[in-house]
Amino acid sequence: MSRNGLAAVASLILVLSSVSGASRQIWAQDAKTQYPSMAPLDQYLIADRNAEIALARSAAPPTISSEATVLAFGKSGYETAVEGKNGFTCLVERSWMNPFDSPGFWNPKMRGPICYNPAAVRTILPYTISRTKLVLAGLSKTQIRENTIATVAKNELPKPEVGAMSYMMSKAGNLGVGVGPWCPHLMFHVPKMDQASWGADVEGSPVVVANQYVDVPEPQTIFMVPVSHWSDGTPATHEVSH
Repeated sequence: MSRNGLAAVASLILVLSSVSGASRQIWAQDAKTQYPSMAPLDQYLIADRNAEIALARSAAPPTISSEATVLAFGKSGYETAVEGKNGFTCLVERSWMNPFDSPGFWNPKMRGPICYNPAAVRTILPYTISRTKLVLAGLSKTQIRENTIATVAKNELPKPEVGAMSYMMSKAGNLGVGVGPWCPHLMFHVPKMDQASWGADVEGSPVVVANQYVDVPEPQTIFMVPVSHWSDGTPATHEVSH
C-alpha cells in the first residue's frame, strides 16, 4: 500500500474510533441547552438562497452534487431551487428531523446538509417533507410524532427502497450545540431491522448505528459509515468541533 493509502486508512481509523463518543457528546451538549418549543420560523430560515444552495450541495462530492436537484427551505416548506440532472437531491435538514427525544429537536441553529440518491429521493425524502409540513402546520412535537405513527400505520409513508443511501459529508453543517459538522459519513436507509443484520457497532466494523436514532416512527433503520474525507476532498480529523 502506498504512503498516501496508509495515511488515509490511519485517518479513517481515527474517525471510526471517535464516532461513538462523538455521538454521545452531541446528545450531552444539546442536553445543556433546552429547546422546549419551536422558535419563530424566521430563525430556521437562511436569508441568502444561494448560501442555502451551496450548503446543500456541500453534502456530497461535487461530481454528484453539481448535477443534483437542490431544495431550499422557505416559509411554505421545501421548494425546488435548482433542477438537477442525475436523480440525486440535496437539501439542508432542520432540527425537527432529529429523533423526538432529542434535546435539540427545536434548535433553530441546526443545519444538516444531506444529499439523497435516486432510491432515497423516492422513499426517504418523503419523511422530511412530511415532518416539515406538520411543523409548518403548527403541531407540537408530541402531535407530530403521533401523526407520523398514524401515517405509518396506514402505509402512507414508503419503506426504504433497495439501495437507498445519502451523503452527509459537509464540513459546513451544524449538527448540534458545540458539535458543528461532526464527522463525514454515508447513511444507508433500510427497512426496520436489528443492527446485528449489518454487523453494526461491533469491534472492527465500519458500520455504526447511533442508538439515539433507532427509535423513530418512520419505517427505517439508518446504518452509518464514517469516511475519512469531507466532500471537498480535505481530510477529516477525529476531533469534534467546539
